[in-house]
Amino acid sequence: MDAVSLLSAQVKETHQVVAGTVADLTADQAQWKPGGKALSAGPLLAHLIAAEDLFLNMMTGRQPLAMGPMVGKTGASEPHPMGSYEEWAGRVTVDVPQAREYMAAVFKCTEDYVASLKPEDLDKEIDLSSAGMGKMSLGAFITMTSVVHPSNHVGEISCLKGQQGAKGYPF
Repeated sequence: MDAVSLLSAQVKETHQVVAGTVADLTADQAQWKPGGKALSAGPLLAHLIAAEDLFLNMMTGRQPLAMGPMVGKTGASEPHPMGSYEEWAGRVTVDVPQAREYMAAVFKCTEDYVASLKPEDLDKEIDLSSAGMGKMSLGAFITMTSVVHPSNHVGEISCLKGQQGAKGYPF
């Protein structure tokens, strides 16, 4: 198995876990305020999707879906801000079915992009200095935006569902 095939498999598996976890997420569960500093599941979902769409696509020279075919169709009551999103998360409402449609489009876009790469493409250096992250390889960047970051937030969503008496992860 080459590096692109491995990364593609990791991205797809992560996407399947996210999609399975939020497949039965209700509007009430999405907006439930857990208290403390924890964020609601709906804003976490909207952030998880928007981060992959906006950050990955913009940094690889492609148009984010939220700025093209999915304008106004992300499920979030207001656009995801650049940078810190905690204040936004406290006020945004999320149309969960629409967010799931946006999620499916973003995940397909990412999976198609990763599958189109050659192993040597993964070594290309990406300059993330404008985001305060220095430089890293394209492979590491995709891993961060499409495997690690969504895995972290889907864990939070799973926990929030569990606190409300629902099943978290789909397995």
